[in-house]
Amino acid sequence: MWKLKIGEGNGEDPYLSSSNNFVGRQTWEFDPKAGTPEERAAVEEARRSFLANRSRVKGCSDLFWRMQFLREARFEQVIPPVKINGDEAITYEKATDALRRGVSFFSALQASDGHWPGEITGPLFFLPPLVFCLYITGHLEKVFDEEHRKEMLRHVYCHQNEDGGWGLHIESKSIMFCTALNYICLRILGEGPNGGPDNACKRARQWILDRGGVTYIPSWGKIWLSILGIYDWSGTNPMPPEIWLLPSFLPIHLAKTLCYCRMVYMPMSYLYGKRFVGPITPLILQLRDELLLQPYESINWNKTRRLYAKEDMYFPHPLVQDLVWDALYVFVEPFLTRWPLNKLVREKACRLAMKHIHYEDENSHYITIGCVEKVLCMLACWIDNPDGDYFKKHLARIPDYMWVAEDGMKMQSFGSQLWDTGFAVQAILASDLLDETSNVLKKGHDYIKLSQVRENPSGDFKSMYRHISKGAWTLSDRDHGWQVSDCTAEALKCCLLLSTMPSEVVGQQIDPEQIYDSVNLLLSFQSEKGGVTAWEPVRAYEWIEFLNPTEFLANLVAEREYVECTSSVIQALVLFKQLYPDHRTKELSRSIEKAVQFIENEQTLDGSWYGNWGICFIYATWFALGGLAAAGKTYESSLAMRKGVEFLLRTQKDDGGWGESYLSCPEQRYIPSEGNQSNLVQTAWAMLGLIHAGQAERDPIPLHRAAKLIINSQMEDGDFPQQEIVGVFMKNCMMYYATYRNTFPLWALAEYRKAAFPNATTTSTAS
Repeated sequence: MWKLKIGEGNGEDPYLSSSNNFVGRQTWEFDPKAGTPEERAAVEEARRSFLANRSRVKGCSDLFWRMQFLREARFEQVIPPVKINGDEAITYEKATDALRRGVSFFSALQASDGHWPGEITGPLFFLPPLVFCLYITGHLEKVFDEEHRKEMLRHVYCHQNEDGGWGLHIESKSIMFCTALNYICLRILGEGPNGGPDNACKRARQWILDRGGVTYIPSWGKIWLSILGIYDWSGTNPMPPEIWLLPSFLPIHLAKTLCYCRMVYMPMSYLYGKRFVGPITPLILQLRDELLLQPYESINWNKTRRLYAKEDMYFPHPLVQDLVWDALYVFVEPFLTRWPLNKLVREKACRLAMKHIHYEDENSHYITIGCVEKVLCMLACWIDNPDGDYFKKHLARIPDYMWVAEDGMKMQSFGSQLWDTGFAVQAILASDLLDETSNVLKKGHDYIKLSQVRENPSGDFKSMYRHISKGAWTLSDRDHGWQVSDCTAEALKCCLLLSTMPSEVVGQQIDPEQIYDSVNLLLSFQSEKGGVTAWEPVRAYEWIEFLNPTEFLANLVAEREYVECTSSVIQALVLFKQLYPDHRTKELSRSIEKAVQFIENEQTLDGSWYGNWGICFIYATWFALGGLAAAGKTYESSLAMRKGVEFLLRTQKDDGGWGESYLSCPEQRYIPSEGNQSNLVQTAWAMLGLIHAGQAERDPIPLHRAAKLIINSQMEDGDFPQQEIVGVFMKNCMMYYATYRNTFPLWALAEYRKAAFPNATTTSTAS
């Protein structure tokens, strides 16, 4: 059986290091002898059930670690189930019982170091490149044994669409990029050209060939297939590493781009500069024959540069971008790849790119900023020195990315331990069940304190195009090192709220100097518009987005302000001002004022706000209303709040809940979910937004209806059912956060109980 290990290193491994003794680290281990017959049967039943229901619910319920933790905690739900029948009114007692059931269940899922584990997955282009890299370097079977590979195959098959292809994410229609990558992944993992259940490989290959073969794969796919030797580098748009030699004040320098863009194209430029191609094995030759419509040697690769499957084209290249690529291809590359410039310039540029790679690797303990970048940097390190320590340090951090559930083994974006824990702690605090949760809060508090980044990136970090990170919290754990504004704000809110409670109950409060560092960091993210960015201050002009070379994602090139980040920061700064009224008072007041103006200016005509990190308009509207309320705005005083409330009330479904399709994100307009079914997480977001705006005082009936849905949806053990995916990034790719289905319904119930029963007694009834 598989077991989740928490906070563990790897003995005396010289290639694995940590800044806080691996607090927050989560890795999986297979023990062939573990488990009773009953436990093993439960695992197999979870797998069978997911497979049988995958057409209805595409995301898994992330059951394996939950089963393990509940078993280890000897959890038993002792509070009877709560149901609200027909026209029955919700009583304070029933709301409390439902809340206690959920909190007791969720508390049992807390890890020993205080965080809440859970996968952060969904995209279907994460795993294959890792398999490619390890295949090329000869480490596939050294890193992943037979059990790992079996679970990887399971995951790929579990998320194949009926038409034979794979989508950009687990709920999307098939696209060339993910279909080609997953087909090649299956073949490298040992499947034959016609292998797999229900002719999986044959159907996938036919999907690819019906659309012109892999010459129609988008740019990231062209790069990976060139590395493998299935495609040719001359069929890719140039990514000259010489861009690193240009002065950083130029508006198109990579130093000015979004950190994710910079971290992807940094190793890509190195690989392009080297024109690296892995070993041409018999399997690679077979894949050429299987996936290309013409013989490899007869293809005019230059003409394939602009071939893209229509299914993949979310962000078609503007004409001016294609002209830039053509100019580089025709006029620049021929000179840079010939003597003497290939020696004088290209090699120097590749060395500089590698210098940046090593710097980023070291400052993230070889985790890197995310999974796409991780694999590219790891491969670049192997090319630079196959037997070097850099590559070995990368290998040691692969387990941090892997996750096992009933749908198999997948690769995470990295992790969301801190993000999930920040919300979980706030939800439990809102429950006002301190007698039952004090130990849970103390452990969560300890985890958050130990996870704060305590220093800036090493050395002259500005020359390496990095921003300050001292005082930050990351999305995942401290070793990751990358500052994120809303993660920092949500963690800071937790520390501030807990600092008002007895230390003997929730632990010693965080040092004020660490709080000041966080506030300093948060202020640094605010732009001239008043909005708050995610990772770094705005550095590039908005027009640079026309150079986005990634056809299936948007908003990839330039850092920008986000409503959600801005709201989180407003809430944190307002709370900080209340507790530390003499610290940078005028500056904070002005910052909050500008942030409020930004949120108001971002409101759409229908009263909602567009969500960049959750689906979609419901998510951002919750954040916007929360930020406005924290800043002192009310339904009566704020037109923006009234319009936001009207949007939420207008979109409530007949069953009392809310449900929004993921298509709202790419389409950038509100699209309700299919049918009448609501999504419990989105219902919770809407409830929280309405409560922020004082709905309970005006007309609590919409809140009663929503609370009834959440209470009646609670499962026997206090859990909530897994439903549609609710996370998103870069407008077009959805993300699955496993703990959301617990955190947000509980948080909404907690706030509802306080708002609906302000003068509560056990006999109070919702009116």
